[in-house]
Amino acid sequence: MAALARWCVRHRLVAVLLWLLAFAGTAAGAVAAGAAYSNDYKTPGTESSRATELLSTGFPGVSGDNATVVWHTEHGSVRAAAVEQTMTRTLDEIAGLPGVAAVTDPYDGAGADRISRDGHTAYASVTFDRPAGDVDKAQAEAVVDTAKAAGSHDLQVELGGEAIGLTETSGGHLAEIVGVLVAAVVLFLAFGSLAASVLPIATALVGVGTAYAGITLLGHVMTVADFAPMLGTLIGLGVGIDYALFIVTRHRRGLKRGLPVEEAARNAVATTGRAVVFAGATVCIALLGMLILRLGFLNGVAIAASLTVVLTVAASVTLLPALLSFIGMRALSRRERRRLAEHGPEPEVPTGFAARWSAFVERHPKKLGAIALVVMTLLALPTLGLRLGTSDQGNDPRASTTRQAYDLLADGFGPGVNGPLTLVTHVDGAADKLALDNLDATLRTTEGVSAVTPVTFNTGGDTAYLTVVPDSSPQSERTSDLVERLRDEVLPRAESGTSLDVHVGGVTAGYDDFADVIVGKLPLFVGAVIGLGCLLLLLAFRSIGIPLKAAAMNVAAVAAAFGVVVAIFQWGWGSELLGLGRAGPIEPFLPVIMVSVLFGLSMDYQVFLVSRMYEEWLETGDNRRAVRVGLAETSRVINSAAVIMISVFLAFVLSGDRVIAMFGIALAAAVALDAFVLRTLLVPALMHLLGGANWWLPRWLDRRLPRISIEPPECRAAHERLAAATDAEAADVLAGDAGEVTRPRTADATDVRVKERPQDVRDIPG
Repeated sequence: MAALARWCVRHRLVAVLLWLLAFAGTAAGAVAAGAAYSNDYKTPGTESSRATELLSTGFPGVSGDNATVVWHTEHGSVRAAAVEQTMTRTLDEIAGLPGVAAVTDPYDGAGADRISRDGHTAYASVTFDRPAGDVDKAQAEAVVDTAKAAGSHDLQVELGGEAIGLTETSGGHLAEIVGVLVAAVVLFLAFGSLAASVLPIATALVGVGTAYAGITLLGHVMTVADFAPMLGTLIGLGVGIDYALFIVTRHRRGLKRGLPVEEAARNAVATTGRAVVFAGATVCIALLGMLILRLGFLNGVAIAASLTVVLTVAASVTLLPALLSFIGMRALSRRERRRLAEHGPEPEVPTGFAARWSAFVERHPKKLGAIALVVMTLLALPTLGLRLGTSDQGNDPRASTTRQAYDLLADGFGPGVNGPLTLVTHVDGAADKLALDNLDATLRTTEGVSAVTPVTFNTGGDTAYLTVVPDSSPQSERTSDLVERLRDEVLPRAESGTSLDVHVGGVTAGYDDFADVIVGKLPLFVGAVIGLGCLLLLLAFRSIGIPLKAAAMNVAAVAAAFGVVVAIFQWGWGSELLGLGRAGPIEPFLPVIMVSVLFGLSMDYQVFLVSRMYEEWLETGDNRRAVRVGLAETSRVINSAAVIMISVFLAFVLSGDRVIAMFGIALAAAVALDAFVLRTLLVPALMHLLGGANWWLPRWLDRRLPRISIEPPECRAAHERLAAATDAEAADVLAGDAGEVTRPRTADATDVRVKERPQDVRDIPG
């Protein structure tokens, strides 16, 4: 790392130009290639997936996305001549638009069931010639504009459907702008130097911008969800600014000690840069854990997010030192430069609130630890009520056209019309056709069914489907119960004695199947992510206790963050007020993605906090001092980093996208709890209670484990001395009096007392 930093500093212009060239090249390639995202939620082998495949094979004309045009009159009837003429002309215009395959008109006689009983609401179906993910946004906007033009004071026209949702206005790049501005303010308050404040943001923007363009190109070679670039930006800005913040802080500390600019930058990368690379690796491992699930939809998200983290880490350890060498001593504020010139180099001793808090935690570890546990437990309780299911356009903000179309359909035709179930089957002979006719009658009397359409056969007569309209909304548990009832009771009886194999598809069935697959694989996924994370910490810190505590803390952060998400999005506590729409279930894929991201991010602060404690432990062998000094020296920068990350994440609530807003709130909650409750309260309290056992590792295991290090090179000799000590001598060190610090002994060494220094947080016991 030191050699890399030295090269970047000495060839600073080349390093900057290489990054700018990479950014410009990928951006140009992304613009030329265009976006090719796909929200493919297919779960091969499930019943809903088989229903979709059978339907697209037997009925190619209905495989495109369906949009809905809904019109409503508060006074009068939609059958009035003026309304009928206006909407018929509008539907004819829509039918002639590019990308539209067919339009079903309720006024043509066959669509009488598309007019509500009270005559106030009617709707037409618009079928595109391709699935929603492939519909051009401009084509969907043309449909919206044409339909909206028919509206008037007395006639309300709204549109729904997945393709229509693509046209909904969002916050654009407002979220990113707000997040970056808040981060800039926090950095300036922390550093007091404009130049030093700009560098972490510039580094993160270059890394994230390159990754954003790379994700666009990635969409051409694999399935990448349309929210992957936004998710990558959210994660990249948060971790990128934080990683750069840690390195700049270490660089500034070196300058205050009187080091030359080049040496300070090299030391910062050689020490804190190691922790940055290690933390980034843990985030990538957690994200890539999604590959274990073997779901194409999640594979693209995992690789896209990991690419962003890799590039932000690379920018932090290469581009940042080059930029630091450009600004020279301006990394310090004017007052700091003036003080350095007048008084010379001075050691930076933790003082103020950070030092007092560190000593306070040392004095009251049991009480503070208990308070932290109570807080985390209370916030995690809502997670027990987590319900995965269909979050649809009924959860959109109240002012959106998709939400209004959804509500008009539910009021006029019943909630089930927004998410009908599709029953598809192969047909072989007259006996199967007779059974389907009987099934039609049986379904009409089934509990939970509102309406059933007649059986429709394809031109070859070998495939048939019928539509079942539930009496409950797509996201209702009653609809999920109906899916199970059809699959377990109704359809097996109807298939008896025939060759029929009826598959239940539709929005609710698809999401339920997806959720079942996710839940089934979740234990393996979580176990793999926790196991790999613990292995990395075990190798880095040569301790059994550190990885186990980290795993427990990470699970606590994830559970509490999910509790916040459930309260806001599922229970609806403030969701409408925040512009996040109506309460509803949580999308099935969100737990997996959030577990990956949250578990990775929660490792960051663990690494930065414990690595500083580890340095002190290797130097002194005194656990109480190591914990006290590590907390005092890192808590301020961790809290500053947390404020930046929370601000960036919360800004994404402005994106206008419910899924991204979920991610933003979950990540912000997790980081806040992780930084202010776990890492600066519960973790140090537990480490004080456990004493020297924090650093215990069986000798036989220590000899067999490969060595990776995140501590600076000067600490490695101490590490070797500690590892070479006999078990009895190590026990003496671990049991040593905290107020009387002794260094670990080797076979040839004798006890060496640490020379007395002016009292500060390093020497004063809590």
